[in-house]
Amino acid sequence: MAAFKKILIANRGEIALRIIRACREMGIPTVAIYSQADKNALHVRFADEAVCVGPAQATASYLHIPNVLTAAEVTEADAIHPGYGFLAENAQFASAVVAMNKVFIGPSVEHLKMFGDKLTAKEAARKAGLPLLSGSVGAIQDVESAVSNAKEAGYPVMLKAAAGGGGKGMRIIEDEETLRKVFDIAQTESQAAFGSKEVFLERYLRTPRHIEVQVAGDGRGGGIHIGTRDCSLQRRHQKIIEESPAPNLSDSLRQRIQDAAAQLVRTVHYQTVATVEFLVEGEEFFFLEVNPRIQVEHPVTEEVTGVDLIQEQIRLAAGEDLSIRQDQVSPRGHAIEVRVNAEDPWTFLPSPGRITGYHEPGGPGVRVDSAIHEHAMVQPYYDSLTAKLIVHGRDREHALIRMIGAIDEFIVEGIKTTLPLQKALLQTDEFRDVTFYTRFVDDWLTTRARQE
Repeated sequence: MAAFKKILIANRGEIALRIIRACREMGIPTVAIYSQADKNALHVRFADEAVCVGPAQATASYLHIPNVLTAAEVTEADAIHPGYGFLAENAQFASAVVAMNKVFIGPSVEHLKMFGDKLTAKEAARKAGLPLLSGSVGAIQDVESAVSNAKEAGYPVMLKAAAGGGGKGMRIIEDEETLRKVFDIAQTESQAAFGSKEVFLERYLRTPRHIEVQVAGDGRGGGIHIGTRDCSLQRRHQKIIEESPAPNLSDSLRQRIQDAAAQLVRTVHYQTVATVEFLVEGEEFFFLEVNPRIQVEHPVTEEVTGVDLIQEQIRLAAGEDLSIRQDQVSPRGHAIEVRVNAEDPWTFLPSPGRITGYHEPGGPGVRVDSAIHEHAMVQPYYDSLTAKLIVHGRDREHALIRMIGAIDEFIVEGIKTTLPLQKALLQTDEFRDVTFYTRFVDDWLTTRARQE
């Protein structure tokens, strides 16, 4: 029996298509929502039903909660899958879905609130015994407290907005003088951007790697880890290349990181899938945050474990047990993903427009999760992610060879994409030797610009 009678997908683009495919395999009809700008989009074409929820602007369509809920009501969908971005981590939306006696395919409202605030997330991690960066225990109310905490943690420190996310609301502070200058400004910016002036402070690591663990929980105290990913290659705190398993970790460190992530899931009785993120430097690791949703980079985990994370997410939301045991999770080979963003590869300026030529790479071990095609219009109103290129190989070197070949075969004409940047990064000694870190791309681009 199917987990649900009908699922409305409160998203667009490649993730909407990915959810449609998962539902089709499970025998569940789907409803797509779309803005007027997306009336010819592929997710509209391939869903069983489709409902227009407003004009092009996201705030008037995909983010307009009353319109999305009305679409679910009129189509008699009994569950809503939010994908990622848009409403995926919106506790108000999840609460409204539950109030309509429909299922939000994601975590509980309680967990959305817990992990949507970095301070409550850190407290949950502390209670579960996860290692934390030294710094303030809670929100810092005034500059003198900030100075005191910074002295104890040791400079440099990171000043963060408690309600921030996606790399926003963060400042690196090298000394007390700078901290005194920017503290009030940081509170004001946090209030303006996130509706909360709460900020906190923690030790800043100069060259960490960003390692994350895919997890899943049944909501009853059961939870497993489903392997590691390395997401250190970022520009402006936004991931652009991901791989699984995370390379160059000792067996002991990998096991400790995975066990810590699973312990957090079990401790809070988390239900459905999530990602627990860590900063790693040497043999030390520190809790960073939890993303209580499916991640953009979930395909690399699927490729090495064989676990369909979207289907697992749907089953868990329906109250079913985990479909796999911890001892059944056994990564095979290596997978790499690059995000194909419609941006200038060197300036990162958006590059919307009509695609005049398009060819996807293929062959063994090559997967493309895409929402574009020849003659498709890349809209200027939404996130620049248009497709994801994923490869799987018998080991990391094999996967890298496949990825570079696949990039060479990937044709997208009419707009600019980030593929030339990603190919250049994959060919660096730092990538091959796994000596990169979270600020590597920004530093590499700065050095490149000086040399030109």
